[in-house]
Amino acid sequence: MIDFRSDTVTKPTAGMKAAMMDAELGDDVFQDDPTTNALQDWAASQLGFEAALFASSGTQTNLLAMMSHCQRGDEVILGQDWHTYRWEGGGAAVLGSIQPQPLTVQADGSLLLADIAAAIKPDDPHFARTRLVVVENTIAGKVLSPEYMASVAQLARQHQLACHIDGARLMNAATRLATEREQDVWQMARQLCQGYDSVSLCLSKGLGAPVGSLLLGSKDVIKRARRLRKMLGGGMRQTGLLAAAGHYALQHQVLRLGDDHKHCQQLAGGMQQLAERYACWQGMLRLQPVQTNILFCDMAPALAGALLPYLKQQGILLSGSNYSHNGTEWHRLRWVCHLDIQAADIARTLELLENFSRLQPS
Repeated sequence: MIDFRSDTVTKPTAGMKAAMMDAELGDDVFQDDPTTNALQDWAASQLGFEAALFASSGTQTNLLAMMSHCQRGDEVILGQDWHTYRWEGGGAAVLGSIQPQPLTVQADGSLLLADIAAAIKPDDPHFARTRLVVVENTIAGKVLSPEYMASVAQLARQHQLACHIDGARLMNAATRLATEREQDVWQMARQLCQGYDSVSLCLSKGLGAPVGSLLLGSKDVIKRARRLRKMLGGGMRQTGLLAAAGHYALQHQVLRLGDDHKHCQQLAGGMQQLAERYACWQGMLRLQPVQTNILFCDMAPALAGALLPYLKQQGILLSGSNYSHNGTEWHRLRWVCHLDIQAADIARTLELLENFSRLQPS
């Protein structure tokens, strides 16, 4: 099975399993699980924050951040396509009584600074109180530069707002930027976080841990988040088994993220060659540029309807959905490269795509 559905499908490596089995355990609700404490302290130090909190998921750490920065009736400014707005069940509104103010996401994945500034409400009882700006990096595999990140943080400070990073794939962004600029990946990650009040870092996506995310921030933010985590049912007791996996991932599986980026580029390049050689793809396939480990491609629904069952029969899994653009129907497929996809899997996938192409009428 070659599973491109998400980088959440990875399995723990042998070294990670050994770290989990050797973890020293305590009760994390009492804050005396030594393995969890070590993960939190190490991650906070690496990314330039005072403290960190281990939680079950990125959805939970984002919710904890928004509820820590905002009170009932406050407003958060975020992107229309952000995970925090579109894919987290409306938790901030339902559980935190926080009003979202979604903005249009630009083609490069950013929000216009002018749009953010214009969305900030005056201090008037007619309006929700703007309290927080959220940025997602990466967003749909696209990387936001440290210069852009700094400009958003500066704008938030000018308006006395808090700012939070949904950094589910922050280390993918840092890896891409560090490679381009010939810098250390952790130095780049710290630079991306500079000026922000909190960041959510997922351990179970590209980093390859089975469960968990970290919320990083000031001691006060983490103190509030810890109380909220308990209120939301997130106190998990002997979390060291899971925290050990996350700590191992951060220490051993960050530098290999570049392999996922390379594999995704190879996949995109191979698909582009097929599109140029076989008539069945012409006018039926649009590939989005690849920056990290995610490739989006749009194809005619009829073609996708034939391709997906064929690939599934051959042991290749994908996720996708239909959408309409300028009156034309498309099926968007998402290919995500990760720890469990190797160069041989990319070659096998391209071979199957070529076989499929040969079977289609010219």
